[in-house]
Amino acid sequence: MAQAAFSSLSLSKAQLTNLSSLGYHKMTPTQAQSLPAILQGKDVIAKAKTGSGKTAAFGLGLLNKINPRFFGVQALVLCPTRELADQVGKEIRRLARATSNIKLILLCGGKPFGPQVGSLEHGAHIVVGTPGRIQDHLRKSTLKLDGLTTLVLDEADRMLDMGFIDVMQEIFEQTPSSRQTLLFSATYPDTIQHISKRFQKKPLMVTVESDHQPNVIEQLFYEVKKHQRNNSLLALFEHYQPESTVVFCHTKKQCDEVAVWLREHQIEALAIHGDLDQRERDQVLVRFANNSCSVLVATDVAARGLDIKALQAVINYELPRDPEIYVHRIGRTGRAGEKGIALSLFTEFEHVRVKAIGDYQKKPSIIDVPTSLDRDPGFSLQPQMVTIQLDVGRKNKVRPGDILGALTGDAGLMGSQIGKIDIFDMSSYVAVERTALRQAMNYLAQGKVKGRSIRARKIR
Repeated sequence: MAQAAFSSLSLSKAQLTNLSSLGYHKMTPTQAQSLPAILQGKDVIAKAKTGSGKTAAFGLGLLNKINPRFFGVQALVLCPTRELADQVGKEIRRLARATSNIKLILLCGGKPFGPQVGSLEHGAHIVVGTPGRIQDHLRKSTLKLDGLTTLVLDEADRMLDMGFIDVMQEIFEQTPSSRQTLLFSATYPDTIQHISKRFQKKPLMVTVESDHQPNVIEQLFYEVKKHQRNNSLLALFEHYQPESTVVFCHTKKQCDEVAVWLREHQIEALAIHGDLDQRERDQVLVRFANNSCSVLVATDVAARGLDIKALQAVINYELPRDPEIYVHRIGRTGRAGEKGIALSLFTEFEHVRVKAIGDYQKKPSIIDVPTSLDRDPGFSLQPQMVTIQLDVGRKNKVRPGDILGALTGDAGLMGSQIGKIDIFDMSSYVAVERTALRQAMNYLAQGKVKGRSIRARKIR
């Protein structure tokens, strides 16, 4: 598209002003290829990874069709995980500032059902949610989709990987056939093409190459014996010493075992996968995001849609069979102008995967040898920050400023010693420098936040 400015689109003046205030000046390739068709009401199937600007693409499209005077659900966005749904909801709310009285509701598992019913009773224009919870509301008739004009499937391939195919089809069948259907997926398996053929009308195919810019992500492959994999993983950490890393594994069991192995060798690591309950998942993500955990060990499904910034390294404990998944994994590093590194372990039987990745990226894979890695038995990778959990949250009308004020005021900590603060409904988390932990805990054991005594504990 010759003109990549948002002003070339049929958007309102108020929306263009809002986009400018949000820092949206030029369209990404995904937006440039998909938005004109989306705004014309056409169905679109787009191959787009995290960070491609896809949320703004479908967000602007669905907002352009919303009638604020009709308080029925006019747009539905399905996401594979609660974390992605949260991100999508926040971004659409930012884009909706240009239109008054737009109401958006999040409907996700892991949250109480009753309050969601109450919110729906008051009416909503946009619903963002996970397939299972959307299905629950449809079956209980607490959600009506007969007025739907736009249906969005975000990261559709992950929803299929997570076994949501039947749920998705049940949801489709309760939407008007006249709806616009927008499908975004990082990969194009046969099941995605089947879904598109069944539920979309002559969709425009949008494909943006997901190759990474040269010299932004250094990619190295290490051939190891199967029994050397764990020690080789340690050697990679000791040699490169990244401050933030995601290690990709194939299974939940493997994630747990690798995380335990790393912790036993003084590398602060946490596992994330589908067997964690919502509280455990929240705590893992909070600790990784606030720099009080150095390593996240994850499956592809669990890591998809996570808002991970400033990631220095990605390590493939095992290579995926699909080169597209490999490219998607390593694309989490080397963002926002920073350089990143992607390190992969493989055995002699997995040479075919290395070759497939090289062929897919149209460049030879660089294979290093583990003997180039020095081992230091005394090495440890401990983050500078630790996380404290407080037993007050949003329901107690606590804000980040209240916690920051208590710690920098009466507790006597410096602002530079306090990191990210996360507020949940019934609890809050604050990151503090490890050297300031005792001082913070001593105050919180006796002091107050917003005039009330609280309980605090270090998250381990």
